Amino acid sequence: MNEQIKTAQAKMEKCLNSLEHEYSTIRAGRANPAVLDKVMVDYYGAPTPVNQMAAISVAEARILVIQPWDKSSLKLIEKAIQTSDIGINPTNDGNVLRLTFPQLTEERRKELVKQIKKIGEEGKVTIRNIRRDGLDKVKTMKKNNEITEDDVKDLEKEMQKLTDKFIDKIDDAVAVKEKEVMSI
Repeated sequence: MNEQIKTAQAKMEKCLNSLEHEYSTIRAGRANPAVLDKVMVDYYGAPTPVNQMAAISVAEARILVIQPWDKSSLKLIEKAIQTSDIGINPTNDGNVLRLTFPQLTEERRKELVKQIKKIGEEGKVTIRNIRRDGLDKVKTMKKNNEITEDDVKDLEKEMQKLTDKFIDKIDDAVAVKEKEVMSI
């Protein structure tokens, strides 16, 4: 009986983690190595993440330094960053790549906030779908006379409490990321 709640909670936590990871890839004017998470380099015919080919460090608040372990891969990494959707051209000095994050314009900040809110809303929809699926299973159990009507009501209340808790967590994550993007 409590299994439905535990299953739903695990799925909701995965959803929240996914949302937070998605937010970490949004660049907010500050250098953040997570923006390179989605950048893949064609390395000896295999798509390889940049963070598996190089040391990535934050040199200053708005500068990322990418130091490849294999110097011959420097050009490949540079090309992968240029063709990605990051929107920053790396500077190549022959040893390392530097990514300088420009200050965000007000217009760009507003676009990012819209994107953040959209991702948050998608997360909420996912949470609500998990609740619906859990409640469907509870109703099926009731139909099969596995649980009583009182158990159904208790489980519905528990599921709603869990849903509300995770929706609040998503709202908090949206607010934090929005504040980060809007701060200069």
